[in-house]
Amino acid sequence: MHQGSGILSTRQRRFAWLGFLLAALQAPVSAWLVADESWLFSLCVALMVATVIIADDAARRRPADATSD
Repeated sequence: MHQGSGILSTRQRRFAWLGFLLAALQAPVSAWLVADESWLFSLCVALMVATVIIADDAARRRPADATSD
């Protein structure tokens, strides 16, 4: 049984992980340095990128011959 291909290429997946890590690390640093709640934007971006990574992972784990509903 073959695995399906994801929605991201290998290079895009690496950039998504890099973007997730940078946004996730920037949020607490920004919260510490800035008095307002602008760090929440970094947290939201990190969560959206994480959602794309999870969706790509689910698509990669699906068998290649499975039909989408």
